[in-house]
Amino acid sequence: MNRPDYFNIIEERLNLLALRIISRGRLNILDFHGHSENFYQYFLNEVYGWTVTNENDIKQNVEAIDLIDHRNKFVIQVSSTASKQKIESSLSKNSIKNYNGYAFKFISIARDADDLRKDTFKNPYGINFTPSTDIIDKNSILSKIRGLHIDDQERIYQFVKKELVIEINPVRLESNLATVINILSKEDWDKSDPEAETNSFEIDRKISHNNLNAAKVIIDDYVVHYGRVDKIYTEFDSQGSNKSSSVLSTIRLEYAKAKSNLADDLLFFQVISKVKEKVLNSSNYISIPFDELELCINILVVDAFIRCKIFENPNNYNYATT
Repeated sequence: MNRPDYFNIIEERLNLLALRIISRGRLNILDFHGHSENFYQYFLNEVYGWTVTNENDIKQNVEAIDLIDHRNKFVIQVSSTASKQKIESSLSKNSIKNYNGYAFKFISIARDADDLRKDTFKNPYGINFTPSTDIIDKNSILSKIRGLHIDDQERIYQFVKKELVIEINPVRLESNLATVINILSKEDWDKSDPEAETNSFEIDRKISHNNLNAAKVIIDDYVVHYGRVDKIYTEFDSQGSNKSSSVLSTIRLEYAKAKSNLADDLLFFQVISKVKEKVLNSSNYISIPFDELELCINILVVDAFIRCKIFENPNNYNYATT
């Protein structure tokens, strides 16, 4: 099975965050910086195993100090500016005197700070500060993540995915959906399966009938893409390739195989997992970012649910064939 490249996804999200910070004007950078500071508080704990807390939650606007780790005894400044002047200004603040025995770390959240690690700095209060290790930027963080075990990379990926949400690009989404549909349509599937129906029905009623509580969140999120998927299926089918039948039958087959052992939410998420596995293992697989692949699979399984290809319909169910 092709293993998802968690590192590249993490790198992509951090690069986007850096670009957003760099592109902000001076008037609103502070508001966005606050969001980034909160993100990095938890992100650094995930990556390095620190116990960082936000000092500004306790003491508002502490000069030169944003985050602090009392267990490991160091203070952190999170900055969108990476310059010798910025670091020396921080080291000279009166607040530094209150942290005798602590070390000072500087986190550049937008700019490369490699040259600064080779520099020397005025340090009037003599706080512990070693530029080569205590100046941290995006690249040094990524280097740390690259060396971690795949399970740790997955844990960090899940955190980054949740915290750094990327808006969906409709054009790219349609392209990715078409790619995934094309991959699935070339797989072998049970040709005795009846031709796919396109049914309109009361989705909430069917969700309730099948006891889909956790899955309801996924269905509610992705039902809006039904028309987009239908458009892609129609375009493919108009070319005589009948890809909609192939893809829906593939999803239905995975549902049928899992149904003997699972039910309700567990069955729904197992179908998603097996369809994703099928795509990743396909000889026709064309690499797309893993989180975008997940999005496409979720949409296609929800679409199959809407079209009555998976899960049971309620008794006396009213629907219209479209």
